[in-house]
Amino acid sequence: MKKLYLISLTIIFMFSGYSCRNKTGSNENKTVLTERIQYPVFIKSPYPDETDWWKENMEGSQREKFVNILLDAAFGGKVKAYDYMDNSLLSKAQIDNITNHKDTIRMVRAYPPYDEYDTIVVQKLERKDIHRITFLEEWYFDEKNFTMEKKVVGIAPAMTIYADSNEIKGYKPLFWIYLDDKYPLKNK
Repeated sequence: MKKLYLISLTIIFMFSGYSCRNKTGSNENKTVLTERIQYPVFIKSPYPDETDWWKENMEGSQREKFVNILLDAAFGGKVKAYDYMDNSLLSKAQIDNITNHKDTIRMVRAYPPYDEYDTIVVQKLERKDIHRITFLEEWYFDEKNFTMEKKVVGIAPAMTIYADSNEIKGYKPLFWIYLDDKYPLKNK
């Protein structure tokens, strides 16, 4: 019985030691290339007829699922959403304003006496218009094993903004969602 116990204990130690090993090598070989690098990635190609479907493009149902998960989590309060520009925590009212943004603009009547008047324009967020994601990542390089690791620490969905002519005017990031508790980092 004692022999069976010792064999079992030895097997447990062997498996626990194996499972805790880093597959790409030890952490001591890894160099932090950068704690923060940020870049936008298209998840729906602005050039669908000019490239292979998978370039700058996620498959449609996966893209919709991903966008819905991000937006539902932020709008439903499951995750904290932060202002894209200053990293301030957004309130429920500020998040709601993203879905139905109202602007007052001054217009001029097209007929005499050409009076000026104010009009309210409501811009409703269309999930189908989320075509880009900005990623914030940490990058690590293991020179000994010649491997690179990237850790996504933040995601910012961005909607496409169209001009009156229906041409793409630009992309508007909605907010940051951070996947790591140490973020948002304050500028050093």
